[in-house]
Amino acid sequence: MSAVIIVLIILVVLVFIALIKTIQVIPQASAAIVERFGRYTRTLNAGLNIVVPFIDSIRNRIDLREQVVPFPPQPVITQDNLVVNIDTVIYYQVTDARAATYEVASYIQAIEQLTVTTLRNIIGGMDLERTLTSREEINAALRGVLDEATGKWGIRVNRVELKAIEPPTSIQDSMEKQMRADRDKRAAILTAEGIRQSQILTAEGEKQSAILRAEGEAKAAALRAEGEAQAIRTVFESIHAGDADQKLLAYQYLQMLPKIAEGDANKLWIVPSEIGDALKGLSGAMGNFGPMGGGQTPAAPSKERREQPPID
Repeated sequence: MSAVIIVLIILVVLVFIALIKTIQVIPQASAAIVERFGRYTRTLNAGLNIVVPFIDSIRNRIDLREQVVPFPPQPVITQDNLVVNIDTVIYYQVTDARAATYEVASYIQAIEQLTVTTLRNIIGGMDLERTLTSREEINAALRGVLDEATGKWGIRVNRVELKAIEPPTSIQDSMEKQMRADRDKRAAILTAEGIRQSQILTAEGEKQSAILRAEGEAKAAALRAEGEAQAIRTVFESIHAGDADQKLLAYQYLQMLPKIAEGDANKLWIVPSEIGDALKGLSGAMGNFGPMGGGQTPAAPSKERREQPPID
Protein backbone atom coordinates (compact mmCIF):
# COMPACT_ATOMS: atom_id res chain seq x y z
CA MET A 1 0.00 0.00 0.00
CA SER A 2 2.75 2.38 0.75
CA ALA A 3 4.26 1.99 -2.74
CA VAL A 4 0.90 2.69 -4.39
CA ILE A 5 0.41 5.83 -2.32
CA ILE A 6 3.85 7.07 -3.23
CA VAL A 7 3.19 6.52 -6.94
CA LEU A 8 -0.16 8.34 -6.71
CA ILE A 9 1.49 11.25 -4.98
CA ILE A 10 4.13 11.42 -7.69
CA LEU A 11 1.44 11.35 -10.41
CA VAL A 12 -0.52 14.12 -8.72
CA VAL A 13 2.60 16.25 -8.49
CA LEU A 14 3.42 15.64 -12.15
CA VAL A 15 -0.11 16.51 -13.21
CA PHE A 16 0.02 19.71 -11.14
CA ILE A 17 3.36 20.69 -12.67
CA ALA A 18 2.04 19.90 -16.16
CA LEU A 19 -1.02 22.09 -15.55
CA ILE A 20 1.18 24.91 -14.37
CA LYS A 21 3.35 24.66 -17.47
CA THR A 22 0.35 24.29 -19.75
CA ILE A 23 -1.54 27.37 -18.60
CA GLN A 24 0.32 30.65 -19.11
CA VAL A 25 -1.23 33.95 -18.03
CA ILE A 26 0.32 36.97 -19.77
CA PRO A 27 -0.35 40.41 -18.18
CA GLN A 28 -1.74 43.30 -20.15
CA ALA A 29 0.80 45.27 -22.27
CA SER A 30 3.18 42.31 -22.20
CA ALA A 31 4.23 39.55 -24.58
CA ALA A 32 6.07 36.24 -24.27
CA ILE A 33 8.22 34.35 -26.77
CA VAL A 34 7.54 30.57 -26.98
CA GLU A 35 10.22 28.18 -28.22
CA ARG A 36 9.78 24.53 -29.00
CA PHE A 37 12.99 22.55 -28.73
CA GLY A 38 14.93 25.84 -28.93
CA ARG A 39 13.14 27.16 -32.00
CA TYR A 40 10.76 30.13 -32.11
CA THR A 41 7.16 28.97 -32.32
CA ARG A 42 4.87 31.88 -31.54
CA THR A 43 4.33 34.99 -29.44
CA LEU A 44 1.92 34.87 -26.53
CA ASN A 45 -0.27 37.95 -26.12
CA ALA A 46 -2.02 39.23 -22.99
CA GLY A 47 -4.50 36.82 -21.44
CA LEU A 48 -4.77 33.07 -20.86
CA ASN A 49 -2.61 30.94 -23.16
CA ILE A 50 -2.09 27.14 -23.48
CA VAL A 51 1.30 25.62 -24.29
CA VAL A 52 2.56 22.08 -24.50
CA PRO A 53 4.27 21.22 -21.21
CA PHE A 54 7.85 19.99 -21.24
CA ILE A 55 8.02 20.73 -24.98
CA ASP A 56 7.26 24.44 -25.27
CA SER A 57 9.18 26.90 -23.11
CA ILE A 58 8.93 30.60 -22.45
CA ARG A 59 12.07 32.26 -23.81
CA ASN A 60 11.47 35.88 -22.85
CA ARG A 61 8.78 38.12 -21.38
CA ILE A 62 8.79 41.62 -22.83
CA ASP A 63 7.07 44.75 -21.54
CA LEU A 64 5.31 46.52 -24.42
CA ARG A 65 4.81 49.79 -22.56
CA GLU A 66 6.86 52.91 -23.31
CA GLN A 67 10.12 52.82 -21.43
CA VAL A 68 12.37 55.62 -20.20
CA VAL A 69 16.10 55.00 -20.09
CA PRO A 70 18.56 57.67 -18.85
CA PHE A 71 22.12 57.32 -20.10
CA PRO A 72 25.15 58.52 -18.11
CA PRO A 73 27.00 61.67 -19.26
CA GLN A 74 29.00 61.15 -22.41
CA PRO A 75 32.05 63.28 -23.33
CA VAL A 76 31.64 64.78 -26.79
CA ILE A 77 34.08 67.04 -28.69
CA THR A 78 32.63 70.09 -30.44
CA GLN A 79 33.82 71.63 -33.68
CA ASP A 80 35.95 74.17 -31.80
CA ASN A 81 37.73 71.35 -29.90
CA LEU A 82 35.95 71.70 -26.57
CA VAL A 83 34.84 68.67 -24.57
CA VAL A 84 31.27 68.81 -23.28
CA ASN A 85 29.40 66.21 -21.22
CA ILE A 86 25.89 65.44 -22.46
CA ASP A 87 23.20 63.60 -20.51
CA THR A 88 20.51 61.96 -22.65
CA VAL A 89 17.15 60.34 -21.98
CA ILE A 90 15.55 57.94 -24.46
CA TYR A 91 11.82 57.17 -24.62
CA TYR A 92 11.28 53.95 -26.55
CA GLN A 93 8.66 51.23 -26.99
CA VAL A 94 8.89 47.60 -28.15
CA THR A 95 6.60 47.07 -31.14
CA ASP A 96 7.77 43.58 -32.19
CA ALA A 97 8.66 41.19 -29.36
CA ARG A 98 10.14 38.61 -31.74
CA ALA A 99 12.52 41.10 -33.41
CA ALA A 100 13.51 42.58 -30.05
CA THR A 101 14.43 39.06 -28.88
CA TYR A 102 16.22 37.64 -31.92
CA GLU A 103 17.47 40.63 -33.97
CA VAL A 104 19.69 42.14 -31.29
CA ALA A 105 21.31 40.66 -28.21
CA SER A 106 20.57 43.61 -25.88
CA TYR A 107 18.56 46.42 -27.40
CA ILE A 108 19.17 48.69 -24.38
CA GLN A 109 22.92 48.53 -24.78
CA ALA A 110 22.59 48.85 -28.55
CA ILE A 111 20.47 52.00 -28.22
CA GLU A 112 22.95 53.50 -25.75
CA GLN A 113 25.97 52.93 -28.01
CA LEU A 114 24.08 54.17 -31.04
CA THR A 115 23.08 57.31 -29.13
CA VAL A 116 26.70 58.02 -28.14
CA THR A 117 28.06 57.63 -31.67
CA THR A 118 25.25 59.69 -33.19
CA LEU A 119 25.76 62.45 -30.64
CA ARG A 120 29.46 62.62 -31.46
CA ASN A 121 28.69 62.93 -35.16
CA ILE A 122 26.11 65.68 -34.63
CA ILE A 123 28.02 67.70 -32.00
CA GLY A 124 31.25 67.35 -33.97
CA GLY A 125 29.77 69.61 -36.65
CA MET A 126 28.72 72.36 -34.21
CA ASP A 127 30.63 74.87 -32.14
CA LEU A 128 29.98 75.32 -28.43
CA GLU A 129 27.60 78.26 -28.75
CA ARG A 130 25.45 76.50 -31.33
CA THR A 131 25.50 73.31 -29.25
CA LEU A 132 24.16 75.15 -26.21
CA THR A 133 21.37 76.83 -28.18
CA SER A 134 20.32 74.04 -30.57
CA ARG A 135 18.82 71.38 -28.32
CA GLU A 136 15.71 70.95 -30.46
CA GLU A 137 17.82 70.50 -33.57
CA ILE A 138 20.04 67.94 -31.85
CA ASN A 139 17.02 66.06 -30.47
CA ALA A 140 15.35 65.87 -33.87
CA ALA A 141 18.54 64.67 -35.64
CA LEU A 142 19.25 62.11 -32.92
CA ARG A 143 15.68 60.78 -32.93
CA GLY A 144 15.71 60.40 -36.72
CA VAL A 145 18.91 58.32 -36.70
CA LEU A 146 17.79 56.16 -33.76
CA ASP A 147 14.32 55.53 -35.14
CA GLU A 148 15.73 54.42 -38.48
CA ALA A 149 18.32 52.09 -36.91
CA THR A 150 16.07 50.55 -34.25
CA GLY A 151 13.14 49.88 -36.58
CA LYS A 152 14.54 46.47 -37.61
CA TRP A 153 14.98 45.60 -33.92
CA GLY A 154 11.27 46.00 -33.25
CA ILE A 155 11.91 49.21 -31.28
CA ARG A 156 10.29 52.61 -31.87
CA VAL A 157 12.10 55.62 -30.40
CA ASN A 158 9.42 58.13 -29.47
CA ARG A 159 11.50 60.93 -27.97
CA VAL A 160 15.10 61.85 -27.29
CA GLU A 161 15.88 64.55 -24.73
CA LEU A 162 19.16 66.16 -23.73
CA LYS A 163 19.05 66.52 -19.95
CA ALA A 164 22.17 68.63 -19.63
CA ILE A 165 25.04 70.00 -21.69
CA GLU A 166 27.99 70.78 -19.42
CA PRO A 167 30.96 72.65 -20.94
CA PRO A 168 34.39 72.64 -19.25
CA THR A 169 34.81 74.50 -15.97
CA SER A 170 37.04 77.19 -17.49
CA ILE A 171 34.47 77.83 -20.22
CA GLN A 172 31.72 78.04 -17.61
CA ASP A 173 33.72 80.64 -15.67
CA SER A 174 34.28 82.68 -18.83
CA MET A 175 30.60 82.46 -19.74
CA GLU A 176 29.59 83.58 -16.25
CA LYS A 177 31.96 86.56 -16.44
CA GLN A 178 30.62 87.48 -19.86
CA MET A 179 27.03 87.19 -18.69
CA ARG A 180 27.82 89.26 -15.58
CA ALA A 181 29.47 91.93 -17.73
CA ASP A 182 26.46 91.99 -20.07
CA ARG A 183 24.08 92.33 -17.12
CA ASP A 184 26.18 95.15 -15.64
CA LYS A 185 26.24 96.87 -19.01
CA ARG A 186 22.48 96.60 -19.42
CA ALA A 187 21.98 97.84 -15.86
CA ALA A 188 24.25 100.85 -16.48
CA ILE A 189 22.43 101.64 -19.72
CA LEU A 190 19.05 101.42 -18.04
CA THR A 191 20.25 103.60 -15.16
CA ALA A 192 21.62 106.25 -17.53
CA GLU A 193 18.45 106.12 -19.57
CA GLY A 194 16.38 106.58 -16.42
CA ILE A 195 18.47 109.55 -15.29
CA ARG A 196 18.25 111.13 -18.75
CA GLN A 197 14.50 110.64 -18.88
CA SER A 198 14.16 112.07 -15.38
CA GLN A 199 16.19 115.15 -16.32
CA ILE A 200 14.14 115.62 -19.49
CA LEU A 201 10.90 115.41 -17.55
CA THR A 202 12.22 117.78 -14.89
CA ALA A 203 13.30 120.30 -17.54
CA GLU A 204 9.93 119.99 -19.29
CA GLY A 205 8.17 120.55 -15.96
CA GLU A 206 10.27 123.61 -15.17
CA LYS A 207 9.68 124.97 -18.66
CA GLN A 208 5.93 124.52 -18.40
CA SER A 209 5.98 126.03 -14.90
CA ALA A 210 7.95 129.08 -16.12
CA ILE A 211 5.61 129.52 -19.07
CA LEU A 212 2.53 129.30 -16.88
CA ARG A 213 4.08 131.64 -14.32
CA ALA A 214 4.95 134.19 -17.01
CA GLU A 215 1.49 133.92 -18.53
CA GLY A 216 -0.05 134.40 -15.10
CA GLU A 217 2.09 137.45 -14.37
CA ALA A 218 1.29 138.94 -17.79
CA LYS A 219 -2.42 138.38 -17.30
CA ALA A 220 -2.26 139.81 -13.78
CA ALA A 221 -0.39 142.91 -15.02
CA ALA A 222 -2.86 143.32 -17.85
CA LEU A 223 -5.77 142.99 -15.44
CA ARG A 224 -4.17 145.53 -13.05
CA ALA A 225 -3.57 147.97 -15.88
CA GLU A 226 -7.09 147.45 -17.14
CA GLY A 227 -8.45 148.01 -13.62
CA GLU A 228 -6.41 151.18 -13.18
CA ALA A 229 -7.50 152.44 -16.58
CA GLN A 230 -11.09 151.63 -15.72
CA ALA A 231 -10.71 153.50 -12.42
CA ILE A 232 -9.26 156.50 -14.24
CA ARG A 233 -12.05 156.43 -16.79
CA THR A 234 -14.58 156.21 -13.97
CA VAL A 235 -13.04 159.23 -12.23
CA PHE A 236 -12.94 161.18 -15.47
CA GLU A 237 -16.54 160.30 -16.24
CA SER A 238 -17.61 161.26 -12.71
CA ILE A 239 -15.81 164.59 -12.96
CA HIS A 240 -17.30 165.36 -16.34
CA ALA A 241 -20.74 164.29 -15.16
CA GLY A 242 -20.43 166.68 -12.17
CA ASP A 243 -19.65 169.60 -14.54
CA ALA A 244 -16.54 170.59 -12.56
CA ASP A 245 -14.69 173.77 -13.41
CA GLN A 246 -11.19 173.81 -14.89
CA LYS A 247 -9.45 174.36 -11.56
CA LEU A 248 -10.93 171.19 -10.01
CA LEU A 249 -10.17 169.19 -13.17
CA ALA A 250 -6.60 170.34 -13.17
CA TYR A 251 -6.24 169.40 -9.51
CA GLN A 252 -7.73 165.94 -10.09
CA TYR A 253 -5.47 165.39 -13.11
CA LEU A 254 -2.40 166.22 -11.10
CA GLN A 255 -3.45 163.74 -8.39
CA MET A 256 -4.03 160.88 -10.85
CA LEU A 257 -0.82 161.28 -12.84
CA PRO A 258 1.42 159.55 -10.22
CA LYS A 259 -0.99 156.62 -10.04
CA ILE A 260 -0.95 156.27 -13.81
CA ALA A 261 2.85 156.09 -13.78
CA GLU A 262 3.09 153.46 -10.99
CA GLY A 263 2.56 150.31 -13.10
CA ASP A 264 5.58 148.74 -14.91
CA ALA A 265 3.40 147.73 -17.83
CA ASN A 266 1.99 151.21 -18.34
CA LYS A 267 3.76 152.25 -21.49
CA LEU A 268 0.95 154.49 -22.71
CA TRP A 269 -0.73 157.35 -20.83
CA ILE A 270 -4.17 158.52 -21.76
CA VAL A 271 -4.21 162.30 -21.51
CA PRO A 272 -7.52 163.99 -22.32
CA SER A 273 -7.51 166.95 -24.65
CA GLU A 274 -8.98 169.19 -21.94
CA ILE A 275 -5.94 168.86 -19.72
CA GLY A 276 -4.20 171.75 -21.46
CA ASP A 277 -7.01 174.21 -20.71
CA ALA A 278 -7.30 172.85 -17.17
CA LEU A 279 -3.60 173.34 -16.52
CA LYS A 280 -3.82 176.90 -17.85
CA GLY A 281 -6.66 177.62 -15.45
CA LEU A 282 -4.76 176.02 -12.59
CA SER A 283 -1.66 178.03 -13.31
CA GLY A 284 -3.73 181.17 -13.35
CA ALA A 285 -5.32 180.25 -10.03
CA MET A 286 -1.97 179.49 -8.49
CA GLY A 287 -0.71 182.85 -9.72
CA ASN A 288 -3.59 184.69 -8.05
CA PHE A 289 -3.24 182.90 -4.68
CA GLY A 290 0.55 182.56 -4.55
CA PRO A 291 2.76 184.13 -1.78
CA MET A 292 3.75 187.77 -1.96
CA GLY A 293 7.28 187.54 -0.63
CA GLY A 294 10.51 186.53 -2.23
CA GLY A 295 10.78 189.52 -4.57
CA GLN A 296 7.74 188.36 -6.56
CA THR A 297 5.45 190.91 -8.09
CA PRO A 298 1.98 190.99 -6.61
CA ALA A 299 -0.71 189.68 -8.89
CA ALA A 300 -2.77 192.19 -10.81
CA PRO A 301 -6.30 192.61 -9.61
CA SER A 302 -8.91 190.62 -11.42
CA LYS A 303 -11.00 192.19 -14.05
CA GLU A 304 -14.08 191.46 -12.02
CA ARG A 305 -12.91 193.88 -9.26
CA ARG A 306 -13.71 197.25 -10.81
CA GLU A 307 -13.39 200.62 -9.13
CA GLN A 308 -16.64 201.93 -7.71
CA PRO A 309 -17.58 205.53 -8.66
CA PRO A 310 -17.36 208.03 -5.79
CA ILE A 311 -20.51 208.69 -3.89
CA ASP A 312 -21.72 212.13 -3.99
